This record gives sequence, C-alpha cells and structure tokens, in this order.
Amino acid sequence: MMGNRRQSRYAKRKPDIAFWPEKRRPNYGAWMVVAASAVLIVLGLWLRFDPGLFSPARPEQVASPAPGPADDLRQQFVMCDGPARTNCVVDGDTFWMDGDKIRIADINTPETSTPECDAELALGEQATLRLQELLNAGPFSLARIDRDTDMYGRKLRIVERGGTSLGMILVREGLAEEWQGHRSGWC
Repeated sequence: MMGNRRQSRYAKRKPDIAFWPEKRRPNYGAWMVVAASAVLIVLGLWLRFDPGLFSPARPEQVASPAPGPADDLRQQFVMCDGPARTNCVVDGDTFWMDGDKIRIADINTPETSTPECDAELALGEQATLRLQELLNAGPFSLARIDRDTDMYGRKLRIVERGGTSLGMILVREGLAEEWQGHRSGWC
C-alpha cells in the first residue's frame, strides 16, 4: 500500500516569489567585450612604449676579431652630425672616412633617416651604434668589390678585420641582413 500514500499539501505548492527569487544568469557576453577591450588597450599601450615587443630576440654581441696584417686603417669615429663629415658613422651600413662616403657592400641595415616604423628606427639606431663600436675597436681594411661606387656615389667596400667582415658580425647579431641586391622591409 505504498502507492496510496497521501502527499503533503505543501508538496505541489510553488514557492512564493518574495522568498525564492528566480536565479539570474550572468551576462557573459558583456563581460567578454569588457575583457577583450581591456586586453586590446593594454596591448596597444605596450606596443606604443615597447616597439620591439614582437621583434625576434637578437643574439649577444660577437667579439670583434683580432686585427690581421692587412688591417692598416685606423680612425676614431663619431656619430655624423652637421655638415662636417670626416670620420663619422651615418647609419648601420654607411660611414665617412677621410672625406669619402663608404657604403658597406655586403650588408643592409634598417633605415634611421626614413624608417617605416618605430621598430625599424630602434633597430637601425642599435646597428649604427654597433658599427661605430666595431670601427673604433681597432685597425681594419677595406676590400673592393666588382663595382667601385653605387648610384649615390658612395664607395662600395667590405670592411674587414683579421679577414672577417664586420658587416657579417652585424648580421650574426641580428642588426643587419646580407645584401640581396635590394633593400628589404624591417616592419
């Protein structure tokens, strides 16, 4: 006789709204929009103040090679500034020496005078400073290539110390690329 059991008069009664409020579902869509907006704002600020965020990590500096018997040029180079350009560095692949403008023939570095983005400017400035360090680190030699000058009248030379190209040091450090016959983008 279990089936004839009488149910309590409260069993079928619905709860009173005042005592049992209906559960509200959180609006996940609105929270997702707020979270995504916050992430984009933080990322935008980060990129604004750290343009090298997504640039590949560069290896440590390569030691400057020891001078060889053919290394007979030695100058003290400064950064080029103003009209007097005797012994100074223009950018990562161009410098003046004894009144001659020399373009390092085996590399291409980021532009500092007309960069396409902040990352190119930052990398170009690093390449310029590193070239100055390498040129001032000791005697070097200038090797000719098949052409004497480029279309801008700059002398095309490979800068070497101890038979090692200083341009290739910049390539190994991630501050330059090997010359491909044309300039590439850095952005």
